[in-house]
Amino acid sequence: MSKSYIFSSESVTEGHPDKVCDTISDFVLDGCLAQDPRSRVACETLVKNNLVVVAGEITTKAELDYVKLVREAIRDIGYTYPGDIFHADTVFVTNALARQSPDISQGVDAKKAEGKDTSEQGAGDQGLMFGFACRETPELMPAPIVYAHKLGRKLAQLRKSGKVKWLRPDAKTQVSLQYEDYKPVRVDAVVISTQHAEEIKHREIFSYIVEEVIKKILPARLLDKKTRYFVNPTGRFVVGGPEGDSGLTGRKIIVDSYGGMGRHGGGAFSGKDPSKVDRSAAYMGRYVAKNVVAAGLADRVEVQFAYAIGYPEPISICVDTFGTGKTSDEKIEKAIREVFSFKPANIIKQLNLLRPIYRKTTNYGHFGREDDLISLTWEKTDKASALARAVGL
Repeated sequence: MSKSYIFSSESVTEGHPDKVCDTISDFVLDGCLAQDPRSRVACETLVKNNLVVVAGEITTKAELDYVKLVREAIRDIGYTYPGDIFHADTVFVTNALARQSPDISQGVDAKKAEGKDTSEQGAGDQGLMFGFACRETPELMPAPIVYAHKLGRKLAQLRKSGKVKWLRPDAKTQVSLQYEDYKPVRVDAVVISTQHAEEIKHREIFSYIVEEVIKKILPARLLDKKTRYFVNPTGRFVVGGPEGDSGLTGRKIIVDSYGGMGRHGGGAFSGKDPSKVDRSAAYMGRYVAKNVVAAGLADRVEVQFAYAIGYPEPISICVDTFGTGKTSDEKIEKAIREVFSFKPANIIKQLNLLRPIYRKTTNYGHFGREDDLISLTWEKTDKASALARAVGL
């Protein structure tokens, strides 16, 4: 029986208040890892008006000027316009960072401790993480989130190149795709809200965004006469960024992952070093799922892991191919366990995660970034052949 439905995903640009916070947190993380790859970092950021608060737990040998890092991150985003309340050179920065709790450190460290079952490195927290992949796009990602990210990146490219003087850093994109029999067939609606200079008229913004952004990015075969365009639907978006709304690290976890099509365990990524399985095991989940699809074992797959704090092995692994598997989900799960190791120390080693690469991941999705394939190791499909052999295909 055929099925028709519409599925939507959104993205935000680096100037969105929450993404400003994610960016600052990952700048701090990279600063620590660049000097001390064994740094333990859990950095959270709050922004509003001209105030930045960085808080959390950091244990590192790195010697850093955190205020300087905050300003560098804001400047990289582009909040440097004259008259900006939130400006890289004038924000007030409150530093509320402390050292990691020794109780947490005991569970994570690769050494014996009273009450700890093993001397291996354990998970930095309990929790559940998901990985997802599908055949909808060359990136093996859901199409709505891929297109939403590409629209956001185009806006940032036009702004940072200086080609479009009236664009400002804060923006959101949203793409609604119509599916027939689980395959995207057309774009039903596109929403773009972009901050802009005060002097530009709405009709100019609408025309430019539709013709030079949407129609240049989205495949023409998916656009038709019924496709609806919503550009700055309130009519005005001059006040934006942290001046217009407060921001917090970790509030865009669905934007960061699969746009709602794949589930999410709830743990944020940005500002966390890879001893935190919220981040590293989610990256591992993507690595596993992408290799399953690349191996031809399924057209669509979701993998879930669950961990206990201080314990190295996941306490559960679950595989769901949504009826698209070329063999049973049980056989695929067995092959996954044979080919991959999910201990935190092994994840870090397999994916080479003790590098200052995380500011590259902050914006426009942590997954499906083919342009960053060299750095983002979880996007490789180098285990596809081993998985196929493990299931006998």
